[in-house]
Amino acid sequence: MDKLIVTGGCRLDGEIRISGAKNAALPIMAATLLADEPITVCNVPHLHDVTTTMELLGRMGVSLVVDEFLNIEVDTSTINNFYAPYELVKTMRASILVLGPLLTRFGEAHVSMPGGCAIGQRPVDIHLDGLKAMGADIQVENGYIIARADRLKGAHIVLETISVTATENLMMAATLADGETVIENAAQEPEVADVAKCLIAMGAKITGAGTSRIVVEGVSRLGGTRHRILPDRIETGTYLVAGAVTGGRVKARDTDPKLLEVVLQKLRDAGAKVECGEDWIEVDMEGRRPQAVNIHTAPYPALPTDMQAQFMVLNTIAEGSSTVTETVFENRFMHVQELLRLGANITLEGNTALVKGVESLQGAPVMATDLRASASLVLAGLVATGETHISRIYHIDRGYECIEEKLELLGGNVKRVPA
Repeated sequence: MDKLIVTGGCRLDGEIRISGAKNAALPIMAATLLADEPITVCNVPHLHDVTTTMELLGRMGVSLVVDEFLNIEVDTSTINNFYAPYELVKTMRASILVLGPLLTRFGEAHVSMPGGCAIGQRPVDIHLDGLKAMGADIQVENGYIIARADRLKGAHIVLETISVTATENLMMAATLADGETVIENAAQEPEVADVAKCLIAMGAKITGAGTSRIVVEGVSRLGGTRHRILPDRIETGTYLVAGAVTGGRVKARDTDPKLLEVVLQKLRDAGAKVECGEDWIEVDMEGRRPQAVNIHTAPYPALPTDMQAQFMVLNTIAEGSSTVTETVFENRFMHVQELLRLGANITLEGNTALVKGVESLQGAPVMATDLRASASLVLAGLVATGETHISRIYHIDRGYECIEEKLELLGGNVKRVPA
């Protein structure tokens, strides 16, 4: 198992290319199960979760061909089972996204209960209740979801809580259902809209994706297409905040400023100069120390929970005091204890962190606890004096493509070494 050694004190300055969005790539790869013709998915990020998803599809007998640009052609004509085993699903929450496509196209699915980051309760009941409303027979036995249906029926579904994966799963299931399905209180994230865009290119009839009400009219079959994954807004935001915390300048290319309006406003509030083009964003602190900014996470279009830990780091070294309130996941402050080891001044009160900025952090050994917390520790290491050793970095590799290489392109000192 590897670890990262981050040597602080470098002001980031440069530009990098942003990868395709993990949170769109995974559901779109699951959506290929709906098609009776090959589908090519482009701009796929080179991530551990993507590799796991490819292995999961391969275990079902699906044929996959990857070219030198990591475009993946998926052909489901060779599928021979509808089983998602525990040893793959346990590492990745998104594995449950094969449930809806398998059930609606093939009439059955045998999927392990999912795992992923331990950042709070993310129950699968919302997925299962929605599928049951569409006529599925679902049993949970020995840690597996066993689902069957002759053909799903359109239904009116009101999600109890906003859930990105439940919205995507039910939207995919509805594409081949008999009749109209309405999903109320749907997640509005851009990744949901990107999944819908791919499904529509396959022949699905979907309206309202990207709003709180999605309507799907079922069709008899879906065909092939070629779809390019949208840019990763969380990766973009992470590198822009990295530039801000170091007092530096970072230009992110092949991204979309429209996906990051709240993040960019917070960076402006912190004192950064922000400039944007059609497919690029540049943040420049011009050597200044950031100003503290209050953070309140909520579902899109509000500030994403996946950016909370990064802004927490910004506030630890900013001028002034701030509050960071987490409303999406109840266990998403596990990075706080690690930041305290680096000298941060943070007090927790329920789902709010009270942060008093300090002039500097000090390097220390720390441990990654989840995907975005891992990234925040790298950012903290960039501004800490001395070396910060980050262990359990397999979390980072699930969501960031070559993070040490990209940071080195920006002038950061980050090394991957055996633990």
